Amino acid sequence: MTVLSDLKVFATHPHSCGYLEDEQATTLFIDPEATIDSSTYSQLADIGFRRSGPHIYRPHCGSCKACIPARVPVESFKPSRRQRRIIKRNKDLSVIEIDNISDPACYDLYQRYINARHQDGDMYPPSYEQYIGFLTDDIGNTQYYGFMLEQQLIAVAVTDKMVNGLSAIYTFFDPDMDKRSLGVYGVLWQIEQCQRLQLDYVYLGYWIKGCRKMSYKTDYRPLQLFLENRWLTLT
Repeated sequence: MTVLSDLKVFATHPHSCGYLEDEQATTLFIDPEATIDSSTYSQLADIGFRRSGPHIYRPHCGSCKACIPARVPVESFKPSRRQRRIIKRNKDLSVIEIDNISDPACYDLYQRYINARHQDGDMYPPSYEQYIGFLTDDIGNTQYYGFMLEQQLIAVAVTDKMVNGLSAIYTFFDPDMDKRSLGVYGVLWQIEQCQRLQLDYVYLGYWIKGCRKMSYKTDYRPLQLFLENRWLTLT
């Protein structure tokens, strides 16, 4: 196990924030040459780090503290009435583990999702190279879950398994199936999977107050937010 104090950390130059207009962002990155095992990765997640492709990072902006790490303590999680309806609505789906997501069917689903849902985001327009770099360049503990409607792949959840929980890296889905609320169901299924594996938390990345794209995270209660170097629970 790597000792956290031995890890080298690098900071980017200030750059435009991808979430808040007129804000400058600075990001800390763990040395990409460092060997990161599941235990070290879990410790880093516990202090607010997250993975994107080969990079483990954390926002480190000067005056702005808007990006707040969020996680769901799965043992005490209680789905809302709406979430229970979404679970029921998707009972006809089966979930399989996919060896990798480099095949055309997965990329086609991702491409359709980005084109329909995220034309204002950094991942638009989608490219195969960006897709592979973002979702498949992992540190050895990434699992890909395919949600199947009979023989049709309609959603994929990219999930990192750690010692103490699961990190929900990204979910993409068929944009024509709005009534299923597949984005919500993907998180709910990962919470259930975390419970089945007897792990403690599902990490949801960063919550940003006032950012519409991040607002859904407070729908999962209780929710823990990492504030002033400690996890606080919202019920």
